[in-house]
Amino acid sequence: MDDDDDDDDEGVVGAPTGHEAMCSNGGAVDDPRRPPAARAGKGAAGGEPMDVEAYAALYTGRTKVARLLFIAERCGDENMQLEALRMAHDEIKKGEDSHLYREVTAKIGGRLGPRYALDQSWADTVDRRAEVRKEKHENELNGYKTNLIKESIRMGFNDLADFFYDHGHLGDAFKNYVRTRDYCTTSKHIIHMCLNVILVSIELGQFMHVSNYVTKAEQTPEQLDLVTHSKLRCAAGLAYLETRKYKLAARKFLETGPELGNNYTDMIAPQDVAIYGGLCALASFDRTELKNKVIDNINFRNFLELVPEVRELINDFYASRYASCLEYLENLKPNLSLDIHLHDHVEALYTEIRHKAIIQYTHPFISVDLHKMAGAFKTNVAGLEKELEALITDNQIQARIDSHNKILYARHADQRNATFQRSLQTGVEFERDVRAVLVRANLIKQESILKAAKKP
Repeated sequence: MDDDDDDDDEGVVGAPTGHEAMCSNGGAVDDPRRPPAARAGKGAAGGEPMDVEAYAALYTGRTKVARLLFIAERCGDENMQLEALRMAHDEIKKGEDSHLYREVTAKIGGRLGPRYALDQSWADTVDRRAEVRKEKHENELNGYKTNLIKESIRMGFNDLADFFYDHGHLGDAFKNYVRTRDYCTTSKHIIHMCLNVILVSIELGQFMHVSNYVTKAEQTPEQLDLVTHSKLRCAAGLAYLETRKYKLAARKFLETGPELGNNYTDMIAPQDVAIYGGLCALASFDRTELKNKVIDNINFRNFLELVPEVRELINDFYASRYASCLEYLENLKPNLSLDIHLHDHVEALYTEIRHKAIIQYTHPFISVDLHKMAGAFKTNVAGLEKELEALITDNQIQARIDSHNKILYARHADQRNATFQRSLQTGVEFERDVRAVLVRANLIKQESILKAAKKP
């Protein structure tokens, strides 16, 4: 039994605890990330601070605390930082993670008054209670192993993993959730195990495990219920997002059904599905895919209704209203940079979306006035010229720039010459194939082909 346990410790390297672990983790009428000015209509100047309290209300469990601490670290505004730390402190005291509690009180540093100073007696009480619970779970598990009842052993490992998860020992939680695998007797048990491992793996930042256990869950014999199917799509989307495979991430988020609702708030909110899926789709889909898979997607439309800015910027992009689209993106940018999963990808996604908009703008025309184009993209001619140079060099735009007159001229392919070259190439390939057939025919005629020896 001990040998099996050692084999199941699937590569949890240096598993962190407390806030360090949680920062790797990544509902709903009004998305609090939307700048208040932007909610009233178009043309918001801005990125005003998000409503931290409303934002935190979208989540539950450890991801709520993780997102609040992430905001506190990245926001650069002391009032918002203290508000996030205050809410994180209150949420942590509802649980059992004394290590994270000590970290947060140290970050607060007495700036919120005596109520938010370190309560040493509470922390010590939690620690003592934890030792008793841990010993109890371990003794129960040893008893189950002695009796060799698979279901009891599975539940014993699960209880121990839940204990470690609640106390912030994510590496130990991961190992014990994985160990339940050998004692799962039904598809329901396997799916439950996979979802637990996925949750912990996201908090640990080990997205390879996320992908592996999404696949394991999807391969179970029984058909998945709609909520579980949506949860797995979200988890897979986060894994692809983390590895910068934006097109695959977009597809997974777009396949998420409205059944998700608020059933996965310990990992992701419905608004996140709209934002992550919408931005990844804009950055990676062509116009046809954008129309068929996003704009005409009835299920995804339910998510987009929760974040009207993302819905509008997608519609503006498709309708070639680039100035409005880019304005929505700029308004959303400051708050998206405080998203625990998206912050590393905002610049890359925005660059891809802008480049696609420039390419799409130039495609129908033989020549484009750079002054008018700069106005459409709300930039200056010099900056636009540099962007166009980069895209032409990268062979994404077939054109040349008249720098004196500030005009972009398209270089359309010579269709007649291209057809002629294809015909010549087809002739060369046909001649090669005929020669090969003639050689083989002559070899057969001369009986010069080695035949495989017959098996006795």
